[in-house]
Amino acid sequence: MTQKDLLGGKGANLAEMTSVLDLPVPPGFTISTEACRDYMHRGWPGGLDAEVARHRKKLEKAMGKRLGDASNPLLVSVRSGAKFSMPGMMDTVLNLGLNDESVEGLAKQTGDERFAYDSYRRFIQMFAKIVLGVPGEEFEELFEGARKLSSARTDADIGADVLAMVVRGFKAIVEDHTGAAFPQDPDAQLRAAIEAVFASWNSPRANAYRTREKLSHDLGTAVNVQAMVFGNRGADSGTGVGFTRDPST
Repeated sequence: MTQKDLLGGKGANLAEMTSVLDLPVPPGFTISTEACRDYMHRGWPGGLDAEVARHRKKLEKAMGKRLGDASNPLLVSVRSGAKFSMPGMMDTVLNLGLNDESVEGLAKQTGDERFAYDSYRRFIQMFAKIVLGVPGEEFEELFEGARKLSSARTDADIGADVLAMVVRGFKAIVEDHTGAAFPQDPDAQLRAAIEAVFASWNSPRANAYRTREKLSHDLGTAVNVQAMVFGNRGADSGTGVGFTRDPST
């Protein structure tokens, strides 16, 4: 079994960049494709909670921050990563670890309240749609109302006070649809996000893509949990994908 078989393409490349090339890669850990296959056949794997907790603590130590901490919070991304590239076919959750307390800690940590509440509203919307199955239309409608209230030309023109109001509205949407408050426990958030990524391996769009590309349906996906790098810190920050060759040729 190769590294890509076990860790997926993304996880194997991250491991190589970290251990072989010594590149500055944000710390994290990868849950193997074996765990995903186990999940597909038997449900949540025994012992996985303990393994995730152990590696989460190592990540927290490396970053000097704690997931969900009220004063110095760590935020992570939870991403899929199959052996073969399947762009956009599986799910991702960003800014995981935010809750009503850690958003205040993020504001103090960065000195940027607007950034903190913008990150929180993004997380609630993404987690609600991907993990909790809440339709996205109501979030879009509420956020469009916030744009108009702020007379904003771009999302960056919406201030912290209005974004805090958006967060309250987003949480109300979640409670209306699920009958429960938005989850505040970062460990519960992490487990639910990992399970959602596992489950997205068998989503209709992923199955259709593999059928079209003649890829095996039995491979499963790895899950990469990694410290966040932010693209919404202001006009001088951004995120994207870089290619070393033309992907179309």
